[in-house]
Formats: sequence, C-alpha cells, structure tokens
Amino acid sequence: MSSSDIFIGETIGTAVLILLGGGVCAAVTLKSSKARDAGWLAITFGWGFAVLTGAYLAGGVSGAHLNPAVTVGLAIQGGTEWGDVPLYLGSQLLGAMIGALLVWAVYYGQFHAHLTDPEIVGTKSTDEGMVDRAAAPKAGPVLGIFSTGPEIRNGVQNVVTEIIATAVLVLAILTQGLNDEGNGIGVLGGLITALVVVGIGLSLGGPTGYAINPVRDLGPRIVHALLPLPNKGGSDWGYAWVPIVGPLVGGALAGGLYNLAFA
Repeated sequence: MSSSDIFIGETIGTAVLILLGGGVCAAVTLKSSKARDAGWLAITFGWGFAVLTGAYLAGGVSGAHLNPAVTVGLAIQGGTEWGDVPLYLGSQLLGAMIGALLVWAVYYGQFHAHLTDPEIVGTKSTDEGMVDRAAAPKAGPVLGIFSTGPEIRNGVQNVVTEIIATAVLVLAILTQGLNDEGNGIGVLGGLITALVVVGIGLSLGGPTGYAINPVRDLGPRIVHALLPLPNKGGSDWGYAWVPIVGPLVGGALAGGLYNLAFA
C-alpha cells in the first residue's frame, strides 16, 4: 500500500466510523432527538454497524485498521511494516477528529437545546444570562457523545478492562478477520469484526464504555475541548490516558499471543 492509500483510507474510514458511532451516542443522549433514551442495545449495535461501514469503505484502500491497537497488533504479528505505523496512527487520529466534527454538525440544534436546558446542565437564569450553579464537572453533560468514561473510577480496573476488551478484538481480527495479504481487514473480516465489537459492547462495555480504540476516544475528546458548546463542562483529561494506554497494551498483547499460539 502506498502512503497516500494509507492516509486516504484510514482518514475517511475512521471519520465514518466516528460519525456513525458518535452519531448513535448523540441520538440516544440529546434532547429533541427522535432516538433519545433508546438505550445500550442501540449504542452497541450502532457502533457495530459503524465499524462495518468504516471497514468496508477503507478495506480495499488501506486495510481498514481504523484503530491504533489494530495497527500495533498487526505490526507485532508481522502483517504491517513498523515504518507505516506513524502514518496509520496520524491518519486515524485526523479521521476521528473529522468524524466528531461531523457529529456536531448533524446534531447542531440538538446540542444547543440540550446544553441550554436548565434541568440538564444545572444552571439558573439571571439578568446576566445562564450561569453555573457549581463549578464545571470533570465530565460535561455531552462528553459521553465524544469519548468514554467509567462507571466506577478506578484506574487499575479501568485500564485492565480496556486491555482485556481490546485484546479480544485484535485477536479476533488476527485469527479470523484478515484479508488475503494479511495486512488489514478482509471482506468477511469486516462483518466478523463488527459482530465482535457488538459482543464486546454487550459483554465487556459496562465498566468503561469500551473505547477499545485510542483515537476513538482521543480525537473526539480533543474536539469536545475545542468546540464552542455552551455549558459543555470539562473534557475529563484526567481519565484520558486509560482509553489510550489500555487499548494499545491490549493490541500489543494480542499480537504477541497470536505469534505464540497461532502463527
């Protein structure tokens, strides 16, 4: 694959992945959305279909890694050149940020309605406008649309959860999902990967929201921090290391385990 193939495929594929994945989170979360309160099943299947769409869009161009953990796992397994890894990761991060911006554009009116509702953001009206009743929380009221967060904040447990969930994902890709060249996700592999993502969400997603992809969390979290959203609260940067470190370690472990047990 050429450098331009990797850049184009990973940027577009990851953008679509985050557009559809973040989109289902927005649909379930935001005021005045027809899908509001649709629940965890909608989110898990929405993310599965997001992976499926992104993988099929990018599979024939870049191999559809769409995830630094997959790229690292493939590099350790031997299907991807280490020299290509920085380009994969940079393209994935750019695509994730573009996808998050598109979610904001699609739900622009709903974001405004949600974040100016006093019952949601905990504000009161004064002659000077809307003011916070308390200091902005670590995680703002729409941060979950952009990035993940734990139900119980315990750094060790949270990172272990992400390591295990990501190792399952990457090991499934390496054993069942690769194309004929062994450097990315194949046609059948895209479907398998999407179903595995749904399964991970249903079974292992409860503690942390199953980032299982560093750029899926980091790119949209950066966008959340930069967007001019009223009353958006904090971006919870104190937790941001977990969905970066956990998936990268999980991807590396999966690549090593594959070489030990399956190669």
